Amino acid sequence: MGAFRLITWNVNSVRARLEQVARLSHEQRPHILCLQETKVDDNGFPHKAMRAAGYRHVCPRGQRMHHGVAILARVPVVHSYSLDWCGKGDARHIAVRLESGVEVHCFYVPAGGDEPDPETNPRFAHKLAFLDEMRAWAETLDRPVVMVGDLNVAPLETDVWSHKQLRNVISHTPPERARLDAVMAAHDWVDAMRAAVPAEHKLFTWWSYRARDWRASNRGRRLDHIWVSRPLMARFRTMRVLDDVRDWPRPSDHAPVLADFDDL
Repeated sequence: MGAFRLITWNVNSVRARLEQVARLSHEQRPHILCLQETKVDDNGFPHKAMRAAGYRHVCPRGQRMHHGVAILARVPVVHSYSLDWCGKGDARHIAVRLESGVEVHCFYVPAGGDEPDPETNPRFAHKLAFLDEMRAWAETLDRPVVMVGDLNVAPLETDVWSHKQLRNVISHTPPERARLDAVMAAHDWVDAMRAAVPAEHKLFTWWSYRARDWRASNRGRRLDHIWVSRPLMARFRTMRVLDDVRDWPRPSDHAPVLADFDDL
């Protein structure tokens, strides 16, 4: 097949950003586009617009006004499925299997609310339970996998604009970071983004809407991830955070992340 391009993006409402998805698809020509926070049920998903953008396979797992994920593919998909996490029925996961046998899994991990105490904040307790369940799932994987999405955790000190100020803020707390490390170790994944950008360098994918000039303040976090089964890293070429998309009209607060492979 030759060079293979994958993009993951928390689009923050797919219907609100149809033009941006079409533009991204035209400019970057990904073979697979993974979306999170689509905020639409499967019947309302813009199938026709996505096929017009060149995607032969449109695989959504949606929920009206909440959550929602999708995988769009220009390449053949032989199987797609979704798993239910924490028994809540939330639309937070979709997976596809390619002809090669490689699976691509797209996740939208719960944000966790504001108070980093699972005893008083059920949303934070749910997030920790979700990450624990991901670890158990990862231990069972027996095939090559690329796992992407908005994991809502910035694991490294350089994945946030200020470790000192955010170490007790949800997305960068020790319990979340430890659990994400455990998920990675359970399948011996490689963090492809940090394979491309060394850990000593700052790397962000999300900037709050609250900043008047997000680029000048640069108070970002790396919440979006691309993890690759170690045997597949021989095919990995490079990665880019497409932060220019954050400057487009009516942007998402997340930037897309692009990864290029020799093949998948």
